[in-house]
Amino acid sequence: MGGRSGIDLGLNENEKKYLLSVARSVIQARCEGKNVSLQPPPSSKLQEKRGAFVTLHKKGELRGCIGYIEAIKPLYQTVAQMAEAAAFNDPRFPPVTNSEIEDLEIEISVLTPLTKIDNIETIEVGKHGILIRKGFYQGLLLPQVATEYGWDRITFLNHTCTKAGLPPNCWKDPDTEIYVFSADIFSEKDLQATE
Repeated sequence: MGGRSGIDLGLNENEKKYLLSVARSVIQARCEGKNVSLQPPPSSKLQEKRGAFVTLHKKGELRGCIGYIEAIKPLYQTVAQMAEAAAFNDPRFPPVTNSEIEDLEIEISVLTPLTKIDNIETIEVGKHGILIRKGFYQGLLLPQVATEYGWDRITFLNHTCTKAGLPPNCWKDPDTEIYVFSADIFSEKDLQATE
């Protein structure tokens, strides 16, 4: 996986290529004002309900990232919906334009189910993403974020609290719920490298 964090959830290269092409074709169609009709997925694995995030980078900079934590829809539909959301509905960025499509790199993170933990020692940086919940507040960071920034476990927890709109050390509060998950993370660049 080119040194990036993540786990293998058993998706083969064709399934990954299909999901990446779904993401790109949805973004392209929306930029051109067209509807996209998705080809049926090549395997039943892509019809399983899974949580997933779609992350867009442009020339190495984050350009959008949105996902479903929970397994609500079939994976290929989740990827299609989250690709569109990452490109056009991430409040941190203006909507993607047609002139940017060529420069976009698409990365998909397919998530495992959430596991609630009581001991932060179980968090493995580079393998786990974190979800923090306290009251109405909730924040999530994907596994690759800690790896990209070189964070240790405590820094990762503090940043996840901040993402939730809470004080950095809120994870120490007994009312705070901490969940971990893993992800199979792949991008167009990864698949080109294996060709």
